[in-house]
Amino acid sequence: MDSQPEQLEKPVEPDQPEKPKQPKLPFSTFDLQKPLADAIKKMGFEYCTPIQAQSLVHTLAGHDVTGKAQTGTGKTAAFLITIINDLLSNPIEEERYIAEPRALVVAPTRELAIQIASDAQLLTHDCGMSVVTLVGGEDYQKQNRALDAKPVDIVVATPGRLLDFVQNGNLHLGGIEVLVLDEADRMLDMGFIPQVRAVVSRTPKKECRQTLLFSATFTPAIIELAQRWAVDPIMVEIEPLQVAADAVDQVVYLVTTADKYNLLFNLISEPQAEKIIVFSNRRDQVRKLADNLYRNGIECGMLSGEIAQNQRVRTLDAFKSGKLKVLVATDVAGRGLHIDDVTHVINYTLPEEAEDYVHRIGRTGRAGAIGTSISFACEEDSFILPDIEAKLGAKLDCIHPQESQLVSAPAFERASKFKAKPAGRPAPKSGAGRRPSRPR
Repeated sequence: MDSQPEQLEKPVEPDQPEKPKQPKLPFSTFDLQKPLADAIKKMGFEYCTPIQAQSLVHTLAGHDVTGKAQTGTGKTAAFLITIINDLLSNPIEEERYIAEPRALVVAPTRELAIQIASDAQLLTHDCGMSVVTLVGGEDYQKQNRALDAKPVDIVVATPGRLLDFVQNGNLHLGGIEVLVLDEADRMLDMGFIPQVRAVVSRTPKKECRQTLLFSATFTPAIIELAQRWAVDPIMVEIEPLQVAADAVDQVVYLVTTADKYNLLFNLISEPQAEKIIVFSNRRDQVRKLADNLYRNGIECGMLSGEIAQNQRVRTLDAFKSGKLKVLVATDVAGRGLHIDDVTHVINYTLPEEAEDYVHRIGRTGRAGAIGTSISFACEEDSFILPDIEAKLGAKLDCIHPQESQLVSAPAFERASKFKAKPAGRPAPKSGAGRRPSRPR
């Protein structure tokens, strides 16, 4: 999604007439502050998605909530509306300090954090609020200057960069009124929980703040975190109406490792393949694929954790605008990205987790369009297919490529663009030792 927040995505309802539809709940049902209500109306939102309808009734009343909901269900707007309405309803009359936010949203990836902040900017357009994004891979001092420019209301951050700011004394969390932990299961999987614990310990006690935690799954570990960080959290569970969108045609090509690149090039070259995301599991493979495609005359970009944030933003903008036909990415792009017109998702390597497969193919078949998901299953990873099929609740169509699809890719016509950078000493951490900000 490039201009509208996540909550605009309309869940596809399966054809199950025996299940009566739940009545739609309009946003006007809630007594929202006028600037926020006007922003919601201005963006064309009229009715709540299920996660919004079930959570807002509790969160707007000040209760802690733990919500089970996947990307695309509208959970971002649910917690942003809660934050914004709370801050508008309880204005601070006394002097504000810089670098002391009132609300904090923690997300596992840079892309998701940037998307949340973008949605927050839209919803606070006429609310007189300041939103600052703190993510790794982007200039530390630039983010520091954004904190110092004026009192900040909402900070959206990834765990590592957030902890850097806190430990360096450049961000103070003693005034947090609302804490949101988004995609907590993802943060757990990525090993971020120790950093999140360190951050949460700097916020007011859980009795003195509102805590909202969202996760795609309710594992025992997630339940334990919710109980530790929230006060009697109300559990809101939204089961996905379907695991994989009906609007996505899924096919698996049984192909040897040696034939993978030729098949990829020929599929990308087909006329109907207009905007493609190619997923691979490893950074080095993403770089090699992007470089080979570029040398074969394909306009492409790469997205992985090793790419600097400013370059990642430029690459995404170029892909969204159509300057790039192909985006080669690790699973860092599998969640939190909203690009409506992706025609094809190609899994060059199958993900190790079935859940990641679902998120990958969810990048296509959006906004009413029909999308295509193509996966390569070679001798090394075909054993993953049963888990994916179990997750989908259906068998995948597995076929052998046609001979014409395995014709050798042409000779390279351009020089390398995505060469691996030589390893060097890590850059010193900027901003270290800065004294705490003073009041304005």
